[in-house]
Amino acid sequence: MAYNYHIATVSSSLFFLLLLTSSSMAALVQQPPLVLKYHNGALLKGTVTVNLIWYGKFTAVQRSVIVDFLQSLTSPKPAPQPSVASWWKTTAKYKGGAGASAVVVGKQFLDESYSLGKSLKNPQIVYLAAKGGRSGGAVNVVLTAEDVAVEGFCMSRCGSHGSSRGAAPGGRFAYAWVGNSGRQCPGYCAWPFHQPQYGPQTPPLVAPNGDVGVDGMVINLATVLAGAVTNPFNSGYFQGPAAAPLEAVSACTGVFGSGAYPGYAGSVLTDKTSGAGYNAHGVNGRKYLLPAMWDPQTSKCSTLV
Repeated sequence: MAYNYHIATVSSSLFFLLLLTSSSMAALVQQPPLVLKYHNGALLKGTVTVNLIWYGKFTAVQRSVIVDFLQSLTSPKPAPQPSVASWWKTTAKYKGGAGASAVVVGKQFLDESYSLGKSLKNPQIVYLAAKGGRSGGAVNVVLTAEDVAVEGFCMSRCGSHGSSRGAAPGGRFAYAWVGNSGRQCPGYCAWPFHQPQYGPQTPPLVAPNGDVGVDGMVINLATVLAGAVTNPFNSGYFQGPAAAPLEAVSACTGVFGSGAYPGYAGSVLTDKTSGAGYNAHGVNGRKYLLPAMWDPQTSKCSTLV
């Protein structure tokens, strides 16, 4: 079976490379504006349905953390500020359509029997993603459990997004994948909720939903979803080579609050009861930590706090 797809990855590699440079040295260098070039292609605008393919075993609580995050992106009920919805509104500043995409959670598929085994390669991710349909107005997200190995996971990426042949002639559908790193590489894919795999061993933040792996998944899901709507078919916003692009959030790796520098996530909010670090309120009283997103109007990485 032949597959035709492109992949953009989200990893901690850029961040950990930066860890090798001291913040004092970085402060001496005047950084040029960060520019993501628009390549005149289609963006995902309007209503975007996110279909979820849960591969492996997730608890009901773990699934609810992810679903609540997605529902928080465009919730009709305003959440306290700063909010997940206000973070998502930055995508409205990208060209290619009016306003931010309205995210709707669509179909959910549970594959708790590991139908393709516990070691997956890229074509199998695309195969699983296609279970959500091949509609051009959706993003099918494959979420793999903590005991599932995926090609490149924990070595060069924590998640990815891409596109493959759609149902309509000449059409394409967008998909994404994020893995639960809790058991395999929390220091690589769930920082700052775990001590980093490389670099200065600063104390980790407490995960706002009490699950290092799943709270790390939210960070990476936010990253690939922002990339999927602003560069769904490899012709939207990105910097660098198309095969390894820096996108809306991956261009801002390691930044979660003001004053961030390599090894320090930045100034974030602290839950008075649990001591958890967060920067965004969501639905059902949820709190999340979301990465900075590149703002096309300022050409800078924008944080919520």
